[in-house]
Order: sequence, then C-alpha cells, then structure tokens
Amino acid sequence: MTKKTIAISVGDINGIGCELLLRNHKIVSSLCNPIYCINDDLLKQASQILNIDIPIDFKTFQTHKNFKIKPGKVSKKSGRFSYLSFLDAIKLTKENKADGVCTMPINKKAWQKAGIKYVGHTDMLRDIFKTDAIMMLGCEQMYVALFTEHIPLKKVAKEITKNKLFNFLDKFFRSEKPSKVAVLGLNPHAGDDGVLGNEEKEIAKAIKKINDVLGSEIFVGPFVPDTIFTPQMREKFKYFIAMYHDQGLAPLKALYFEEGINVSLGLPIKRTSVDHGTAFDKAYKPDSNISNLSYINAIKKLIE
Repeated sequence: MTKKTIAISVGDINGIGCELLLRNHKIVSSLCNPIYCINDDLLKQASQILNIDIPIDFKTFQTHKNFKIKPGKVSKKSGRFSYLSFLDAIKLTKENKADGVCTMPINKKAWQKAGIKYVGHTDMLRDIFKTDAIMMLGCEQMYVALFTEHIPLKKVAKEITKNKLFNFLDKFFRSEKPSKVAVLGLNPHAGDDGVLGNEEKEIAKAIKKINDVLGSEIFVGPFVPDTIFTPQMREKFKYFIAMYHDQGLAPLKALYFEEGINVSLGLPIKRTSVDHGTAFDKAYKPDSNISNLSYINAIKKLIE
C-alpha cells in the first residue's frame, strides 16, 4: 500500500516543534512520506543547538525566512515564520502534493507581534477555505468536539439555537460518520427541566431534527455535563459534543493529556495538530524529556 504524503508545519521554531520532528523522523517516515516546511538554514540551526543530526531522507519544503533561533523566546520573527510554514503546508495540500497537514504548536502572542490577523490555526483555515471548521480534540479512546470555542463564557448561551446546533451536528456527522454521539447540556443538571435554564430545550430540538434527517438515533442527549465522562459512559460513547471549551477539554486533558490531538473537521483538506503548546520552558534543553504521543497520534489520524 502506497504511503500517504503529509505536509508538516514546524510551528514556532523557538519552541519544541523542531525537536519533535528531528527525534521522531524515523517513526513518522515509517508511517507516511513527510514534507517538513522549513528551510535549510533554520533546520541546520535547530540541529546544531539540539545536537541531533539531520536525517539523510529529511525532505523539506523551503519555507523562506532566515533569522537566529532564540530558544524559549516569544519573537515576532518566529511568529511570522510559523505562519508561513503553515501557509506552505496548506498550499502543498491544496495543490495535491500532500494528502494532509499536520501542525506543530504556534505561539499566539508571537503571531500577534508579527501582525498576523488570526488567533490561530483554525481561524486561519476558516478564512482561507471560507467555511466553518469544527474543532475536535482527543485520542482513539475519546474525542470531544466543541460547539463554541474561544469566546467568553457569557456569550455561549446566546449561541445555542436549534438551527446553529443542527448545522453543527450535521457537519460533524458528515465528517466523522460516528455510530453514537453524546451531546452535553449547558447548565448544571442539564437545566433540571427548565429550573436552571432553558438552553437544553434548543439542544433537544436540534438532536431530534438531525436524528430525523439521518433516520437513526445517532445523537443522544442532552446529558448532564458532570456525569457524562464517567467510566461507564465512556464505555458507551467515543464521541462527545461539548457546548463550550472548558466543559469538554478539562475532562479530556485530565484523562488523556499526553495522547490528545486537535482535528479540524468540515474542511476540503485534512488537518491535525498536536494538542499541546510550544513548551518554551523545555525548548532546546538536553533533559527536556518531551513526549511524542500527541505528534504520532496526529500523524496516525491523518493517514487512517
């Protein structure tokens, strides 16, 4: 079977991205044909600082912008480079020179310093492809998709309408084709039948509508948020829809912090990412002991 080609953006080069790529090339190249979006000058710098040889078959796409790597520092130049690296990875995939994109972590402050208008990867993808992307995080044991993401908590309730949630559930189903999905309520006790809030009524309407369209009870809920992630419920469900960021990600990261990945659903290209930050405190340090589980899982998800 022919191995897939994956374009890999290196993220913020002052962080741990380059170390992950160099240390894990042998594993990753056994799974796919990686193309690393980094130029020879920056790659050589990273290799020398880390004291890791560049593998002979380390194929690069020459993302151009040269500067001095400053380990663990927030930098306008490294922010700009991580943006360009991601842009090149997207380009390779759009032009069918790669089958998908895997992203190393960026630093949002560095992007801001560089004058980049996007908050992060997902914002950028939505703008480039002019479509909503669903952010799903997790690992093989459990995935959580976020109905709302990086918005203030006080704005979440207004977003929960039957039509908005129906469209979200429809896109989620078409992307993942799950057999069962647990949908969380918003309020404590899932609203206690309206005593603690009415948002669950909109959630229930959306669930009924999508199941009617699909002709099957794929989506179930709304569930009480504080009991849905028990071991018994996780035996029944692999996929969960959370109404807001921390509702879904706090339990996920408590259970599977190192294994988790980020997946963008509903786009014309496939994209996954590690689900951790740049770890500036560990970057380019000989005793960093950086886990590769998230990176390897992100690659495996792309080539499924």
